Amino acid sequence: MADFAAQREAMVARQIEARGIRNPHLLRAMREVPREAFVPDRLAFDAYADSPLPIEADQTISQPYIVALMIEAAGVGPGGKVLEIGAGSGYAAAVIGRIAGSVIAIERHGALAALAAERMARLGYDNVAIVHGDGSAGMPEEAPFEAILAAASGSHVPEALVRQLALGGALVMPIGEPGAIQSLVKVTRTGEDDFAQEDLGPVRFVPLIGEQGWDERGRRRASPLNRSSTDPEI
Repeated sequence: MADFAAQREAMVARQIEARGIRNPHLLRAMREVPREAFVPDRLAFDAYADSPLPIEADQTISQPYIVALMIEAAGVGPGGKVLEIGAGSGYAAAVIGRIAGSVIAIERHGALAALAAERMARLGYDNVAIVHGDGSAGMPEEAPFEAILAAASGSHVPEALVRQLALGGALVMPIGEPGAIQSLVKVTRTGEDDFAQEDLGPVRFVPLIGEQGWDERGRRRASPLNRSSTDPEI
């Protein structure tokens, strides 16, 4: 029998803390959430590897460090309301849910959404709602959000998303071509019409498919923001 608890502790120490992540709420959450429950059974013994892993629907679960980096960069804190785009297996949403007050995670693949919802119910994470649909335009009816995280790369930062941030809130998402090295960017809402951007480094994610992302063939569907302070140019 694998000692998953020991593997989880080692993951946090070697992959997360050793790379500079210090947020105590985040470290505690990553020690609590059983990553092995969010990968296919055949990959449970690899759940704490320092790498992404394949999951159902030809998607991936991100490297643990990237999950932690995005959550910390987005400023997820106790009591906040968070939107995740691209729920995948549900792992990142589960970690966020151990910190934030509430989480809405949107997943376009019906099978993945159903699996993620079942995992949340089984683990008792009742402050995490999994929604099946196109998350590229966010969920304006539930806005504002203190943080928005997208686990898929867009051609640009959709204005529809940054407009759903609370003042002082942050969006973290990868920007770049499908299959290429992308830039992980952070966009902070500093005023009603003012936004600040930061480049967090190179990453590689699956493409953001949807109304405000790429089409099914990997072609740009939506136009970038007008060149202004709201345009987080890469």
